[in-house]
Amino acid sequence: MSLADVPLLDLWDRQPHVMAATSDDPDQPKAFGDTYWPDELALVGPDCQYLVAELDGRPIGAMQIIDPYTEETHYWGEIEPNLRAIDIWIGAAEDLGKGYGETMMRRAFQICFAEPVVTAIVIDPLASNTRAHRFYRRLGFLPEGQRMFGDDDCLVHRLTRLTWRQRFPND
Repeated sequence: MSLADVPLLDLWDRQPHVMAATSDDPDQPKAFGDTYWPDELALVGPDCQYLVAELDGRPIGAMQIIDPYTEETHYWGEIEPNLRAIDIWIGAAEDLGKGYGETMMRRAFQICFAEPVVTAIVIDPLASNTRAHRFYRRLGFLPEGQRMFGDDDCLVHRLTRLTWRQRFPND
C-alpha cells in the first residue's frame, strides 16, 4: 500500500458498513476515528504492514498485519510476544458476502505463520459486531474475552498455529 491508495482508503472510510465495523458511535463521520492515512502508512515497517486486496486488478479491500508486541503505537498494550494482529475490511458494500474476506484472511494467515516464531493471530472486532464474530469463528478463531481499546468495546479472538494447521492443512 502506498500514498497513491489514500483517496481509496478515504472513500472506504466513509462507507456505512466500514464505519459500523469500526465504531459503535452512530455520529462517527468516518471509520477508524481520526486516522490520517498518510501518517498511518508512514508507520509501515517490519512490525506493521498494509496490503490491498485486488480482484482482477480492482481493489476490493485492505488488511493491516502488525506485531502487537513491538509495533510503535502499542495499540494492544501489554501482550505476549510472537503474535500477529490483523485488521481487515472490504471497501465496497457490493463486494460483501462473496467470500473475499475469507480469501483475504487465509492469505493473511499464510503471511503471519510463514514466520516460525508466530504462535497465534489475534483480532479485536467490536463486541457489538456479531457478524464479524461468526465470520472469525468459522475461520477457527476462539473468543478470549472483552477488552476496551480506547472507547471501543471489543471481543478479542485468537487463532493458534495448531488450529490453523488443522483447519487449513493445504494452506
